[in-house]
Amino acid sequence: MNESKGFISSIETMGLADGPGIRVVFFLQGCPLRCLFCHNPETWAPKGGIPMTPSEVVEKIMRYKNYFGTEGGVTFSGGEPLYQREFLQETIKLCKKYHIHTALDTSGVGEGYEEILADTDLVIWDVKAYEADAYEEMTSKKIEASLEFLETCQRLNKKMWIRQVIVPGMNDTKAYIDGLAAFLKPLKNIEKIELLPYQTLGTSKYEELGILYRLEGTPAMDAEKCKQLETYLLEKVGNI
Repeated sequence: MNESKGFISSIETMGLADGPGIRVVFFLQGCPLRCLFCHNPETWAPKGGIPMTPSEVVEKIMRYKNYFGTEGGVTFSGGEPLYQREFLQETIKLCKKYHIHTALDTSGVGEGYEEILADTDLVIWDVKAYEADAYEEMTSKKIEASLEFLETCQRLNKKMWIRQVIVPGMNDTKAYIDGLAAFLKPLKNIEKIELLPYQTLGTSKYEELGILYRLEGTPAMDAEKCKQLETYLLEKVGNI
């Protein structure tokens, strides 16, 4: 069988932050968004990194399967993993054949992903912003594709984690969190909500790549304040 070939930016073999349990995390190349806070601009280009087939990916995962326990597995992140739809679809289907728990860390910007979702155990959905104007300011793209993906996840009853990066001066207020809570509250199958503090650790990559960093001068988000906003959000949403 001729397999598609994907392009992997990097691999984390004992990840603890991108889904439940211990996970192998594949960061795929390619992303249509240009998020202000992105700390992986090297993943924007559709090619580069490590070329791999689905079989090679699964072979890599299987080396660590003994560490997964009852919760661990593999997470496909990016970049935007849906950008490599055919490769991702084949890879996730093969993972299910070997009973590997699959998670998809995505902004939901893509197309033709229903078959991917059918074999995905968990969707980690990245909220860039919940209002159209703020979303476009944050990502340089329209919000419709992301909302359509969310609606599809809801229709297919996919288990979901929700993540939002909190940037000082942009979305670090209780007023923003109130709106986010109203947006999230009607959603079903939400197992976890996380607010992630904006970090400045990736800014040097922009210099190396010759890309303008548009949040120059914005300080890192205070971790304690971010945690307080997360607690406030969880109280407002309830039932998580």
